[in-house]
Amino acid sequence: MAQVGAHVPVRRVPHTSLRRVLGDSFRMFRPRAQIRSPVMFCVYVLFLFLVVLTLVPRVFPDIARTYDPGYYLWVTIILFLTLWFANLSTAIAEAQGRARADSLREIRSGVRARRVLPDGTVQWVLSDILRVGDTVEIRAGEPVPMDGDVIAGAVLIDESMMTGESSPVTRESGGDQTSVLGGTQVIQGTARVRVTAVSGGSFLDRLIHLVEGVGREPTPNELALMVLLSALTISLFVIVMTFVYLADFTTIVSIDLATIVALFVCLMPTTIGALLPAIGISGINRTARANVIAKSGKAVEAAGDLDVLILDKTGTITVGNRLAVKFLPGPGVAEADLLEAALLSSSLDDTPEGRSIVRLAARRNAPTRRLERDKFKVLPFTAERKMSGITLPDGSEVYKGSIRAMEAYGAPLPPELRDAAASASREGMTPLVLAVQRRALGLVLLKDVVKPGIRDRIRELKTMGIRTIMCTGDNRLTAAAIARESGVDEFVAEAKPETKLTLVEREKAQGRLVAMSGDGTNDAPALARADVGLAMNSGTGAAKEAGNMVDLDSDPTKLIEIVSIGKQLLITRGGLTTFSITNDVAKYFAIIPAIFIASGAGSLPGISALNVLGLTNPEYAVLAALLFNGLIIPCLIPLALIGVPFRPRSAIDLLRRNLLLYGFGGLVSAFVGIKLCYVFIAWVAAQPGVAALGVLVGHVLPLRCA
Repeated sequence: MAQVGAHVPVRRVPHTSLRRVLGDSFRMFRPRAQIRSPVMFCVYVLFLFLVVLTLVPRVFPDIARTYDPGYYLWVTIILFLTLWFANLSTAIAEAQGRARADSLREIRSGVRARRVLPDGTVQWVLSDILRVGDTVEIRAGEPVPMDGDVIAGAVLIDESMMTGESSPVTRESGGDQTSVLGGTQVIQGTARVRVTAVSGGSFLDRLIHLVEGVGREPTPNELALMVLLSALTISLFVIVMTFVYLADFTTIVSIDLATIVALFVCLMPTTIGALLPAIGISGINRTARANVIAKSGKAVEAAGDLDVLILDKTGTITVGNRLAVKFLPGPGVAEADLLEAALLSSSLDDTPEGRSIVRLAARRNAPTRRLERDKFKVLPFTAERKMSGITLPDGSEVYKGSIRAMEAYGAPLPPELRDAAASASREGMTPLVLAVQRRALGLVLLKDVVKPGIRDRIRELKTMGIRTIMCTGDNRLTAAAIARESGVDEFVAEAKPETKLTLVEREKAQGRLVAMSGDGTNDAPALARADVGLAMNSGTGAAKEAGNMVDLDSDPTKLIEIVSIGKQLLITRGGLTTFSITNDVAKYFAIIPAIFIASGAGSLPGISALNVLGLTNPEYAVLAALLFNGLIIPCLIPLALIGVPFRPRSAIDLLRRNLLLYGFGGLVSAFVGIKLCYVFIAWVAAQPGVAALGVLVGHVLPLRCA
């Protein structure tokens, strides 16, 4: 019997299995699935038309007067392969998402919860029946049943199964670190949680729906590209029909119906039309692999078009805790005495600043003194007192604190130390005075250290044309120093909670796309207003609801990674679109000459010049172009799923690179590919067994129409 709160494993067929992917690719031949892509739907209609025409040519006696069963059959088969390859790309992308979704479902399968009733009693219930506003109790060794906010108590939670972060996190009532995720594991403590989501609407469920592509809506840029491809397809249809009409009217060229279909399919942007859904799905999958829940594909796409990035200083640009970086002895004070005072005043200080002072003093070989428990008095740090330290058994007071607090305590600074403190403040450091028996021995300088590599990341953003703005509540001197060290374009100092909202609205009023991150309730308005609002998973429910992205790792620098993912999505789509269009241009030089050669008009002026590939057999030339048109799709599936390798560059450099690599590459690959396909088809046709197969096909399929 399963224990209360245990997971109940569910047996599922792996979504990445070959059988499942192939099955999905064939199920996508349904008209409802095909109509989602206008370009491939046109190919689908033409394929069905050729199937009927190949099997029952007498249904169209006037159209099929040049009916050749073998030629029509091969054109039909190649069209089928083209559609199947397009379905396969989408099926593989969806399978990758569903595989991750299965692992996420296992996190919360069969979980039960302790629901606290209004009278204070506790009742065991399935987590699926919990409602928003219910209160549940969570204890050590049990999973969190549903998303919520801690309203009483404190717990240590392991979120590694969702975020990949091995270090447990603390969630407690009050402040901004209250949010818990359903499916995470409680390591220590007991707390009561107010449920903020119902089954099917939690962040875990949203992530599952996201990676599965359930109800995925095309993004604005994707819709715009679909409209462009549809307009291009309609234009090509008009051009081809006009060409056929003029050819029939002038009787110079007689075009077979299968050749007309092949011409139309080859000139349509089928490559990008086939890969467009896979590109969008893979972009969402990359976001999910970065442990970010995007509420829509639009948010990921917007990240690739950003103009302005608003970054918080603490925890984003800097480490978040001020660390001791230097000791400055006063006049006539030995460094050993200063280090000993630093070690004594901070040895029982459990703040990050106090621990960093102890580490720095220990590295400088500070002399140690053994302290017996209960024989000294500790003065803890408070926001009002702004000083801390200890009183030794002999009555000696060893304190550290701000300049103002220590002077009020009765430890004035010598002029030399006062000048050094002013200079350190201008460089963005915080000076603390170390004093023994009301005598200032020297200073310890604290600094909010800029994260390693953040300057390079901001330089990359500048290269991409994105302006960075640092927003901080620190004074202007500290903010200016951090801004210089990190390399941000602008900074806003002494920022109030509403400053971020004002900043976002100011930038958007100037027509710019803006992104920002936040975790507090006071960040919610700005997160909702920003084009890309990245909320921290450790933050409040209000912040997570307001943002259009949630970072499960609660890493504010993830916003920079999301920009790269968005850029890669747009570049992949643009690069493959360029490749597809230039690919189609090369097919003109294969099919158009073949049409004239087949009609005996190959000697017309200029026609031989178009036959740059030297394709002498018109039917083989058409089949070669059509076969290459289909085979290029599976060759590009890995690129669509993985994405075009992205390096931070300016928009002009990216455009030049796309035109050179994917534009010229598409042109050259088409010429080489069509020629190779032509040689292969000619070699296959020359085999004795193939000739016998052609005779068999001629007997099985209907005879040529009269």
